[in-house]
Amino acid sequence: MNRITRFAAPALVALALALAPLASAGGGALTLQEPVAVDTLSKSKQTAPGLYMIAADAARVLADHPNVALIDVRTPSEVTLIGYATAAAANIPSKLMDPALTFDAKKGSYKMVDNPAFVDEVKAWLASDAAAGVDTLLVMCRSGSRSAEAIGKLVDGGIDVTLYNVVDGFEGDTNEAGARAVNGWRNAGLPWTYKIRQGLRPGYN
Repeated sequence: MNRITRFAAPALVALALALAPLASAGGGALTLQEPVAVDTLSKSKQTAPGLYMIAADAARVLADHPNVALIDVRTPSEVTLIGYATAAAANIPSKLMDPALTFDAKKGSYKMVDNPAFVDEVKAWLASDAAAGVDTLLVMCRSGSRSAEAIGKLVDGGIDVTLYNVVDGFEGDTNEAGARAVNGWRNAGLPWTYKIRQGLRPGYN
């Protein structure tokens, strides 16, 4: 499927993946157990491709499909201090902490700035031996908004692979108390680690 066709009919692609078995290289099949409807998502989590997946289904897809890879677009600081999915193929940050530590009073946090090399770094990784055979990326951040923005950058940058937003991310959404204990990779009990493996941040380790 070419890029134009895929992006012109994202709903059909999403429906097909949600309702039909996904053929794996080993001949098995996997069905998305909890397909995500776009009308359940905040605008900040929606993307132009319109392809969405929760972390629990992402883990199942990754286990059975060697053509699919998970990239973590959080900052290296987050990955180091909070941990990351062991299934992540690469950590390529779409944003970085502002070196000036500019404070965002509205959010109650320090600001992040765009990683100007993000798209080029993803292109370089996709062209590397580490990504041989990969034609589908599952993009993960903390809770699904930054990854949606990252997908927008990849689309605008001409990245020609299928792009899914992992809508609950690594840490998940916040509950009424403000704790990230609702959903996400870590709250689903999926494998994760603090130990940074060699090659996780392409070109840096």
